[in-house]
Amino acid sequence: MISYTTYKNENSKQWVTFVHGAGGSASIWFKQVREFQKHFNLLVLDLRGHGNSNETNSNKSFLKKYTFKSIAEDVVEVLDFLKIEKSHFIGISLGTIVIRQLAEMHPNKVESMIMGGAILKMNFRSQILMRLGTVFKYVLPYLLLYKLFAFVIMPNRNHKSSRNLFINEAKKLYQKEFIRWFKLTAEINPILRWFRQKELNIPTFYIMGDEDYMFLPSVKKVVERHFLSSRLFVIKNCGHVVNVEKHLVFNIEAIQFIKSN
Repeated sequence: MISYTTYKNENSKQWVTFVHGAGGSASIWFKQVREFQKHFNLLVLDLRGHGNSNETNSNKSFLKKYTFKSIAEDVVEVLDFLKIEKSHFIGISLGTIVIRQLAEMHPNKVESMIMGGAILKMNFRSQILMRLGTVFKYVLPYLLLYKLFAFVIMPNRNHKSSRNLFINEAKKLYQKEFIRWFKLTAEINPILRWFRQKELNIPTFYIMGDEDYMFLPSVKKVVERHFLSSRLFVIKNCGHVVNVEKHLVFNIEAIQFIKSN
């Protein structure tokens, strides 16, 4: 089972599950845990190969082909083990894809979805990045590739703290683990196309930075189409990693949304 930490609130029966993105770990939620714990029970995860879940790589089940379905099932395994029947989910970046996949497979387990820096479509630049990664993933050190991705996705001066955080987290990965996760890009386009087309009957709140130029335009279009279930809040002067760059605004808006549902 992947690594997890729980934070209990005796005055609440609601659970909030945090899912980080590729190259991150549970530690990226350090600006959320204290505030959210005042209101809810929290489950904070390390996805396979990340953070403390690195130690589980000796488990043969984790060495099978990585798919978004298998990674989502890792999360469900923890929920079932802890007897959490239903949870609100908060994700950042690629973690939002894992949450949406989980909601497709187990909608009864998802109270609501809060998608920070959501990825719903790969634009031209991100497609070029993926192709470069595919060509060089066995040749260049993974950290060099990851730094390139981080600078393209988070280029501005005010993105530096979140960019450095993700680069430092990525240092804890292994080259083989990076390659396993990178191979997920082979299935990302069809799965995102399906997500854009299908609206789930689950309250969904997108929190995006106005400087998240790679992913914000597609989110705006999807919210317009999925208006029955989806809302969008755009944070000014903010890039991709909204929970780090503008954590005060992120926390207030996310907690308010959960309570409204």
